[in-house]
Parts: sequence; C-alpha cells; structure tokens
Amino acid sequence: MPFVDKTLVCVECGEEFTFSAGEQEFYRSRGLMNEPKRCPSCRARRKEERRGWRETFKAVCASCGRECEVPFKPRGDRPVYCRDCFLKMK
Repeated sequence: MPFVDKTLVCVECGEEFTFSAGEQEFYRSRGLMNEPKRCPSCRARRKEERRGWRETFKAVCASCGRECEVPFKPRGDRPVYCRDCFLKMK
C-alpha cells in the first residue's frame, strides 16, 4: 500500500503539519504504528526540554587546534577533542 502525505493537527500548538509519505514509511519500518501528535517544532522543543540545559565550556582541540565547546570542564591533564576529531578516533 503506497503512502500519501497526510495533514495532521498538533495537539500542543494547534498548527497543521504534513506527515509525509517518507516519514510514514520510516515510522512503519521502525515498527511505530501511531501517527505523531506534535508538529516537528513542538517535538524538537519537547526533546530539548527532556534533555535539559547543559552547560558548555570552551576548549581547544588537541588534534586539529580548532576552538570548540564541550559539555564538561577541561581539567588540563587530559586532551580535549572537537566533535569531528573525537568521532574520527572511534
């Protein structure tokens, strides 16, 4: 059964949003049977609220030398890497 775009109404802000065919296919592939109840911006805001505010600290990457922000206070006794360099090391 091919998916078609649907227009839904956000339960939080009341705005209409499109639940695209591609999103529907993605939901089905992950076993999610319920349609989203919130628009993308309300979902993002809710996700950010659950995650909580996180303090960041400025640091200089030990690998590439770029300035970056990290979610911990660098102590100076261990190297600090930017996100890109850290992911390359994994």
